[in-house]
Amino acid sequence: MNEMSATKQRIIQELVPGKQVTLAHIIASPDEILYVKLGLDPQTSLTRSAIGVLTVSPAETAIIMADIALKAADVELGFVDRLSGSLIITGSVSSVEASVNAILSYVEEKLGYTTVPVTRT
Repeated sequence: MNEMSATKQRIIQELVPGKQVTLAHIIASPDEILYVKLGLDPQTSLTRSAIGVLTVSPAETAIIMADIALKAADVELGFVDRLSGSLIITGSVSSVEASVNAILSYVEEKLGYTTVPVTRT
């Protein structure tokens, strides 16, 4: 056994708190396999045409974002994680876009968050 493997490594992970949306992306016309790999219902993928992916800090804001998404347009929640700050929504391209825009508008105007431009593939 060499000296390196005998010593323990210490890893420090640091989270700098901030009020920001770090990703707002719309995937139009995703392949069905993407739904499967994300753990979304493959049957839903046949009637849905877009996936919206957002991340936020602080992570608990994902709960508020999910509520806004559902109230803004006809979308379904694919995934919401209050620990990582991730949100995935599905719906028509226009519905997902409306929900993402409503989320960004609310968190920027009402909560004072920094947001990013919506990207799209």
